[in-house]
Amino acid sequence: MANYYISDLHLFYEASIRFDKRPFKTLEKMHEEILKNWNSVVTNGDTVYILGDISLRGKNEELIALVAKLKGRKVLVRGNHDDLSDYRYQQLFHEIVDYKEIRDVYDGKNYKLILCHYPIFSWKDMGKGSILLYGHTHHSEEDLYFQKCLKQMNDVCRHSNGNKVYAYNVGCMKSYMNYTPRTLKEIMEGVER
Repeated sequence: MANYYISDLHLFYEASIRFDKRPFKTLEKMHEEILKNWNSVVTNGDTVYILGDISLRGKNEELIALVAKLKGRKVLVRGNHDDLSDYRYQQLFHEIVDYKEIRDVYDGKNYKLILCHYPIFSWKDMGKGSILLYGHTHHSEEDLYFQKCLKQMNDVCRHSNGNKVYAYNVGCMKSYMNYTPRTLKEIMEGVER
């Protein structure tokens, strides 16, 4: 049993293909690729933390059918585009929250993770080993600015307590995510490359 993370799938939202310059000609192709990638790594014993914006609407028979095909225990950390008004859609998730703190292991080390759809400027135990996983900002100027702030915070934290600040964007369109749920190890190693 493993934990996986991903955000901003934007299923059934055609504009996301243009907005993110996604490598798909149609929504159908994007959905096929996401389903194939997801089910090739996730088992039904795994937990997938979806950090928001799985889709724009929940009242869609096709959306409900597609999400039902995605393997694993799905935990939705609600994003600004998640419409959960359909009870049938809600039932596809083990849990629906706005924010979550969990623990995960990478290379034998136990990490505290802060899960939020949005990048946040300061989080619990920041600079003391906790890691923020977030989405929302895609490949935007906003994300570049947040990364610049993190770099400056790291410069300050290293001088004051010697610890680094860790925050990773788990948007599906990121090269290290490649429209596939990833483990903490895969995310950290993918970003550090």
